[in-house]
Amino acid sequence: MTVCIAEKPSVARDIAAVLGATHDRGGFIEGNGYQVTWTFGHLCELKEPAEYSPLWRTWSLAQLPMLPPRYGIKLKADKGVERQFAVIEKLMQAADEIVNCGDAGQEGELIQRWVMQKAGATCPVKRLWISSLTEESIREGFRNLKAQDHYQSLYEAGLCRAIGDWTLGINATRLYTLRYGVNRQVLSIGRVQTPTLALIVRRQQEIDDFHPETYWVLTTVYRDTTFTAVMDDDERGYRTAEAGQKALEATRDLPFTVDDVQKKAGREAPPRLFDLTSLQVECNRRYAYSADTTLSLIQSLYEKKVTTYPRVDTTFLPDDVFPKCPQILAAMTPYHNFIAPLLADGRKLTKSKKVFDNAKVTDHHAIIPTSVPVTTAALTDMEKRVYDLIARRFIGAFYPDSRYEQTTVLGSVQAAGGTIAFRTSGRRVTEPAWRVLWERRKTASAVDTAADDDGKSGDEERTLPAFTKGESGPHAPSLAERQTTPPKPYTEATLLRAMETAGRFVDDDDLRDALKENGIGRPSTRAAIIETLFRRNYIRRNRKNLAPTATGTELIALIHEELLKSAELTGIWERKLRQIERKEYDAATFIAELKQMVTDIVTAVLRDNSNRHVAVS
Repeated sequence: MTVCIAEKPSVARDIAAVLGATHDRGGFIEGNGYQVTWTFGHLCELKEPAEYSPLWRTWSLAQLPMLPPRYGIKLKADKGVERQFAVIEKLMQAADEIVNCGDAGQEGELIQRWVMQKAGATCPVKRLWISSLTEESIREGFRNLKAQDHYQSLYEAGLCRAIGDWTLGINATRLYTLRYGVNRQVLSIGRVQTPTLALIVRRQQEIDDFHPETYWVLTTVYRDTTFTAVMDDDERGYRTAEAGQKALEATRDLPFTVDDVQKKAGREAPPRLFDLTSLQVECNRRYAYSADTTLSLIQSLYEKKVTTYPRVDTTFLPDDVFPKCPQILAAMTPYHNFIAPLLADGRKLTKSKKVFDNAKVTDHHAIIPTSVPVTTAALTDMEKRVYDLIARRFIGAFYPDSRYEQTTVLGSVQAAGGTIAFRTSGRRVTEPAWRVLWERRKTASAVDTAADDDGKSGDEERTLPAFTKGESGPHAPSLAERQTTPPKPYTEATLLRAMETAGRFVDDDDLRDALKENGIGRPSTRAAIIETLFRRNYIRRNRKNLAPTATGTELIALIHEELLKSAELTGIWERKLRQIERKEYDAATFIAELKQMVTDIVTAVLRDNSNRHVAVS
């Protein structure tokens, strides 16, 4: 008998239906030579400190660091978990073969491996690896099962991550609570959560320490168009009111002359497909959805079979997906008006290297719709919004680049003290191409009734009048007092980007891809990290903005060990975990380095003779 184990009952039912297993036996579904069972996410976890040594039951500085010679797992203490595990254990011990049908990622691999280890499974194990839950995808996945050994490095990376989080979290939390806490309050320290908190605290400190500088900007209106004075040395404006007023007076009653009209044609590629982080960023920006909410919504869409696997960190598709794209597009009937021009008159889809690139895809590809007609699924309004974003990005990937004309007009006033130069610019879209997907809709489809209408991407269009070099005429100059502005607080969108790039903010997609290697946390765990900071009262929301609480600020001020709070240093450890997954780094070396790092942190804190403390509010 072949035993298949999925990560959720709903996924198990989908797999069982494809395999022809139809008899519900309570805890598993049987038929056609298969027994399909399931977990509820994590059934097993790493053991607690006291289960390694009775001396570790009590919180004591003398017992730190706690470094087990060998890490062990245990079943979660939950009656429902225990009942389901008893079913799994019985099935696995009698199985001829096991198929691991867990989520196709690092965490999914770890969840099912631990269950198989705890159940004492000894038969051969194969792995189902799919990117969607459609019947076609499941059938194809079972035709291409691989031996579990093929995913050993994925498991090792997940195991090292779990051990790293346990070892640093347990030791640092006890260390800082005992050394610096008051009133028996716990100071929670985490390998990813603490550097993330530090990003928010430092940004708030930059805002609090900011001192605005006043400057004056000279503008003039000529032919209903505002021109701004061009300053030397990239200055924002005049540093004193006197200098600005002098320039203003010098331009009064003198004609404005157009010195040059520069036109430059440009093009803009369609927006990239979504990975999980960029989808969370876009949903937060548009709809103020939290990262955790977006993850729940896209997970639901995946389980309803209308989108592909969500926990991904690439925006590319492999070449073998391209032949399936016409079928996917044909199923997206609510978007027929946008898709019809792509397939009209027997046209073939355009295959762009900016979308299809095997070198940019590892285990999973970007999030896209499936060939399951979305109108057959009962989507909530929030799910419709998320699906609509994904659908439009996917359709747009086959549209040509948008074309525009950038116009820059240079002008001047010949004043007595010298020439005062002015400049203005505008952009006119000449060929909208993919932009039609984001123009305001006249009518709403069944899918996008809840979708936002103002989704136009890129610079807002600003068309200038037709200026001619050498023309001249009257104008209306004015002087405005301005102030420099402080850094913006993090939102969940910008915080996710900062986590993705280890605290470095970049707009360029290619540079962001390069920095992902050193990002902190995984795409699938960043939402949970942010929620943990809320739950522990380390951060708070101020509308869409994130700010640290007094406790969060005090905690980061208390930590002198950069390894605990540096996003860049934590990113280096994340890179090593990715290298383990790619078989480029040794897991045993990672664990040895982890233990040494924890030992060094404990030693440094114990040597601190200050009387620093932090109170948890």
